[in-house]
Amino acid sequence: MADIDLRLAGGSVLLPGAEFHDIDILVQDGRIAALTAPGSGPEAKETVSLTGLTVLPGACDVHVHLGHGSDISRPRVASDAASETGAAAIGGVTTIIPYVMSPEPYLSVLEELQNITAAGARVDFGFHFVIATDDQLAELPELIEKGAPTAKLFMNIRGDEGKRLGLPGTDDGFLFRLLECLHDHGGMLCPHPENIEVAWVLRDRVLAEDPEGLGGLATWNATRPGFVEADALQRACYFGRITDTPVYGVHTSSAEALSAAITQRNAGARVTIETCAHYLTHDTSSGIGAIGKVNPPLRTPEDREALWRGIADGEIDTVATDHIHRPVASKDGGIWKAQPGFPGLDAFLPALFTEGHTRRGIPLARLANMVTANPTKAMGLAPRKGQIVPGADADFAILDMKSPWTVDKSSLATDAGYSIYEGEEMSCQVRHTMVRGRFAVRDGALQSDAVGTGRFIARKLG
Repeated sequence: MADIDLRLAGGSVLLPGAEFHDIDILVQDGRIAALTAPGSGPEAKETVSLTGLTVLPGACDVHVHLGHGSDISRPRVASDAASETGAAAIGGVTTIIPYVMSPEPYLSVLEELQNITAAGARVDFGFHFVIATDDQLAELPELIEKGAPTAKLFMNIRGDEGKRLGLPGTDDGFLFRLLECLHDHGGMLCPHPENIEVAWVLRDRVLAEDPEGLGGLATWNATRPGFVEADALQRACYFGRITDTPVYGVHTSSAEALSAAITQRNAGARVTIETCAHYLTHDTSSGIGAIGKVNPPLRTPEDREALWRGIADGEIDTVATDHIHRPVASKDGGIWKAQPGFPGLDAFLPALFTEGHTRRGIPLARLANMVTANPTKAMGLAPRKGQIVPGADADFAILDMKSPWTVDKSSLATDAGYSIYEGEEMSCQVRHTMVRGRFAVRDGALQSDAVGTGRFIARKLG
């Protein structure tokens, strides 16, 4: 009788140490049982040939928004999770950590959130909670204890800026108290960094100069330029240094913000720097119009190049999507009226590897670690996630690195129904995605029996 559930045979496998090896992976009970020379070891009940394919740990996208229709605060029904975790699986992602937003306390709805998400999820998941009120701050220690040790603060929500999201305004005093609480209970801050007071001044000036928004993405960038982001990020990191609290710098988009984070890191702050795939693939010269509106904005070509230098130099740690699945109708009305944010999961790994590896020559292993080992270590998911080692979950993104394809609507799982990559040719594609030894995507197709197999993963920071 076979001793092992599954053998993944013949692939080129990324192992810790940033090296690829031609080995077989043996899977038992959803975990990696062993790594063997091709064909060696015990017999398996099933063998899947991966000859010619590249096997990576499943990607972890730690910056996602699961919503419902135009509401991006949380999933409301299981299908919200089913569609967007389908997009994740198509993009090579096996774990997501969405942000949950509310002006109300979270503990009373935590179990409901877990159950709704799990009922639809095709991949594993955690949660970050947006902290915006004293009541939420008071319950943060228990949220951390229950496995959600990362908290977001929208530094740009001052006054009534958060009205459209249903969130009250905060200030730097609240930021400081939040950092103190996170320090005391083993948490980490994920700040959305923008100095909104300055952005209000700039917005009014730019609106007067370009009331029709004819400048498109460049106009939006001018309303909240890189220094607006840099000011807030350096402030969050500085207060993090004062309180000895780790800071995870989300969606770093500009040369100035990157420099500010590095300066604080060099001064002793514990800072992890994230950027997003769209800041690496698009800029203000990209001809995608208002669908490319996002906060922070798509930046100049010079900023984009600075981010790639940050990746090449090892200064940027992780890459995520900031995936938002509002419908495409939310982009109507031009640059001033369009809602910010867009989906990015469906083409995540192909877009990153096409631009970074194929076009720029950055080693594939380095890019892969930025979406696997690095985010899982930063977010308290390691060693269970992020590396192909015995004992870890059998989560894999399996790609054909020599199979070009063009992104179109028919290839999308997100219920948003569009992509900023539509019409673009990718140099590689995800062939299979496996979560704990089960196929979520097989031969490029979503597997219907994967719906509802995703699990909540409680996290604890190292």
